[in-house]
Formats: sequence, C-alpha cells, structure tokens
Amino acid sequence: MKSSRLILVSLLALLTAGCSSDSEGPSPKETVIALFGAMEKDDQPALIYLLDLPELMKNLNEDYALQTDSPRVFTSPEQVLEDLTGEGETKKIWFSLQRIINKEYLASEENATVDVTFVDKERSRGYMTRFGLHKVNGKWKIYSFKTVGGR
Repeated sequence: MKSSRLILVSLLALLTAGCSSDSEGPSPKETVIALFGAMEKDDQPALIYLLDLPELMKNLNEDYALQTDSPRVFTSPEQVLEDLTGEGETKKIWFSLQRIINKEYLASEENATVDVTFVDKERSRGYMTRFGLHKVNGKWKIYSFKTVGGR
C-alpha cells in the first residue's frame, strides 16, 4: 500500500514537472524549425498554431516571404496557409533552397528574431532573412519573414 502511494506521488510529481516545462512551449528557434516541419508535411493546423496570420497579412508594401518587385497581397488567412503548403509559391521557392536556421535573438521576454539563410547552391547565392516572433497567449508565433539581404 505504501509503495503504491509512493509510486502515485512520484508519478504526480513527474507529471507536474513536465507540465510546468511544457507551459513555456518551444523557443523562438524551435518554433521556426517547427514551421518548416509543418510546411513539409502540409500541416495547416500546425501552421495556424505557429503563425500570427493577421500580422502576416498586414504587410502590404513588400512580399511577406519572397523577394519580388510586386508584392502579393493576401486577403485571408487561408491564402497564407495555401501559399505555405502544397503547391504554394513560397513553399516551392523555400523548399528549392537549402535552409539554414541560425541564431535566435531575444529582444525581450515578448519579442525575438531568428535568422534564417536560404542558399541557392546553383547560383552560389544566399538570402539572409530574419523571422520576427512575438508571444501571443504565452506562445511564440511568427509574424514576419523579413528579408535582410542577399549575397
């Protein structure tokens, strides 16, 4: 009887410890890694969890994810999700390049960036990007795919 109580108390302690570490959720860098995993699997529900879709749609002056002369404007979250999955333009381009997820920078407890380099091996060219993340309801969400520059 005492041993079963001890086992029960130990299990409860482990569950409580596990829950407290899970409440923090993934780091900004882990969130970006999860984004590419969800894109690869065409997992739109996971993307909804990882992206701040309303913020991504606010960018009207330049394409939110591609270097283009004329920015695409998305009028619904579904359009953003379709662009990042299946045969979406951004997914096709990003997955045609080598993706290197670099360092994360915490600006505050609520804001961070993660540098991502896209490498076009055929053209010997790299594109530096800085994904912007902020906390929404305690979880990191990506709100920007800002291109920093190419070299």
